[in-house]
Amino acid sequence: MRAAPAPATLTTARADCGSADYAENMAGEQSHFGGVRLHVVSGKGGTGKTTVASALALALAGGGRKVLLVEVEARQGLARVFDTGPLPYDEVKIASAPAKGEVFALAIDPEAALLDYLDMFYNLGRAGSALKKMGAVDFATTVAPGLRDVLLTGKTCEAVRRVTGGKSTYDAVVMDAPPTGRITQFLNVNSEVAGLARVGPIKNQADSVMRVIRSAHTAVHLVTLLEEMPVQETIDGVLDLRDASLPVGGVIVNQTQPPELPEQALSRARIGKLTHSGVTAGLIAAGIDPNMAKKAAPGLTLEAQRHAERVELQKQERSRLSTLALPTAELPYLSDGVDLGGLYELAAGLKDQGFA
Repeated sequence: MRAAPAPATLTTARADCGSADYAENMAGEQSHFGGVRLHVVSGKGGTGKTTVASALALALAGGGRKVLLVEVEARQGLARVFDTGPLPYDEVKIASAPAKGEVFALAIDPEAALLDYLDMFYNLGRAGSALKKMGAVDFATTVAPGLRDVLLTGKTCEAVRRVTGGKSTYDAVVMDAPPTGRITQFLNVNSEVAGLARVGPIKNQADSVMRVIRSAHTAVHLVTLLEEMPVQETIDGVLDLRDASLPVGGVIVNQTQPPELPEQALSRARIGKLTHSGVTAGLIAAGIDPNMAKKAAPGLTLEAQRHAERVELQKQERSRLSTLALPTAELPYLSDGVDLGGLYELAAGLKDQGFA
């Protein structure tokens, strides 16, 4: 088990992002990340990474901003979150935000991205489509996974740098990235392509991507739950990102549950001193029929103990996360599931806590 790293802030290396037109139109005095234009969202599987990325995009789009939400894992997770049909390999509007803000979404397909790349650098045109039919495109991205990551990150970084009418096309780009265990390798594309090409277009593309990713305009946020394994993976992920000189952003704690009982009752429940008879008496005092109260007491006592243990676990894991000394937001557990209304609720929480 790795120890928590020493406190650190966003790296300030390469603030130019590789482009003179890199405009800083995301400034917000209350935000921890006012100068950030590429928000990479990662997290252990099952922590709600895609949901949080979607909520962050909505939060950033508030105030009339235009935000692109990018998916790179070909799971169509964004389509499920926004309850829409499968997303094409195109930038399509997927939601609106307060004050005429807009969220666009893009599901990057590695094969289509490779065809774009071949057409851009080698003018293959229709020949690229022929390669796809022959299976050559799929073969290339399978035998050279480093190339696949360059294509996925490259398409995202192109959207970050793009300018329309003299200003940035998007005020911010949010990437729903691979899980924490793979995020450092995924983003560190220079090392990934070292064995593929030391010069030429692929190497140049990787260098261009790294200028964006390592800049002060990028932040990698990690999503976690207040449970031992996700928290440890988050701590390890922060260490790995820092070791690779990649810009750590903040920690977003998802699905938190507030205490439902007073502290004294929680303490008694946790150590098993909340008795059936005591719970029965409390229910009767609250006006519950005595027979019903007696039947309900065992189940309620057990539920109270489990809740108390959960609250204590959250307290311990919250303390471990605090050693990272990173901006942290907490989002509530939505008992009715996450629909579009729930997404807006989570987005408001992220904005209130300085992530947008």
